[in-house]
Amino acid sequence: MNGKQIKFMDPDMTGAELEAIYRVLGSSELSGGTEVEVFEKNFARFVKRKHAVSFSGAKVAFYLCLKALGIGKGDAIILSACSWRELGQVLAWAGISPKFGDIDYWSMAIDPSKIEREITPEVKALVGSNPNGHPACWEELEKIAKNHSLFLIEDSTEAIGSSFKGRNVGSFGLFSLFDFSQPSALLTGKGAMVVTDSEELASLLKTIRDRSVEERQSVVKNRQPYLGCSLSSLEAALGLAQLQRIDEILQKRKTIEELYTHFLSGFEGIKDPYVSPEATEIHWFSYVVHLGTRFSKSSRDAIIEDLRRDNIEAFPYCYPLHLAGWAIERGMRRGMLPITERVADRTIALPFHGQLAAEEVEFIVKSLKEASLNVGAGAAIY
Repeated sequence: MNGKQIKFMDPDMTGAELEAIYRVLGSSELSGGTEVEVFEKNFARFVKRKHAVSFSGAKVAFYLCLKALGIGKGDAIILSACSWRELGQVLAWAGISPKFGDIDYWSMAIDPSKIEREITPEVKALVGSNPNGHPACWEELEKIAKNHSLFLIEDSTEAIGSSFKGRNVGSFGLFSLFDFSQPSALLTGKGAMVVTDSEELASLLKTIRDRSVEERQSVVKNRQPYLGCSLSSLEAALGLAQLQRIDEILQKRKTIEELYTHFLSGFEGIKDPYVSPEATEIHWFSYVVHLGTRFSKSSRDAIIEDLRRDNIEAFPYCYPLHLAGWAIERGMRRGMLPITERVADRTIALPFHGQLAAEEVEFIVKSLKEASLNVGAGAAIY
């Protein structure tokens, strides 16, 4: 490709986003106000929830949600180790014990059959993730949470636009968390949104998030301390402009997905992303391929290095939470979650965004095939 680097991510921005930024820059509200409220209302409507509360980042949003639910030091939460890595950081920082359930190999979502063995009196919540945009098995997760009186939380930090049996991601659990940093399809630079049908939870989150200028003078409002972690007007305006174009953005990415599938078709040893029968719609966070079982972690890493030598940005998809430094210090180790580890060792996230040209996707797949043949020709898919 003539030495041009093919980026893993490239924001989909147009004149509409620039106009939104200029509009805010020409106003008197840069830190908060109307733009934030409009973005929240529109996003809640998009995912079919009653309330949406925006934050400056997903880590603080998740932490404050746990705080609002009364979950803290000494409690435990069940989640997948193949979840967004920042969730684990929050749990470690808050003194909450993670209990990891292994995953389904193909969907990479937490396996419901591996959950109940992890339930103890300390467990207060169950987190279901939609990994790489693929919905979790939400019907089973809802049953487990109800039967054991657990808060059900939806991690949609890697999912926007997908649906499970006709229900949008973001509509499951007591609340759902979205992240708007790269490489999300909807970008605000940094930022996050919590959506919920609970008016009480939404009101509490707004109270501990920030105060308006008028509210800062209220004795009643200030009985509860706040952290000042709201989204800025600039970020909200950018998010609103992206939300108004979200169908267009997702369709561009869908076209790139179809190109990948076409060029990978029939190549033994590399499996394109799996779609479960229950998934009504999937919009991938990145384009993740599975390598066959004859490939090792070191050969996967060699393939990624070969791609980088061809100026293609690619990464391992999953860095298992139970193998992070903070988790190992708490007694976790390799071998605890065999399926998660197998997926982590044999998946590659390829460049995925709407700005890719067809010839670039063809070149990426050609390089991927050549690299895989170099390290393990003819590897079985399963």
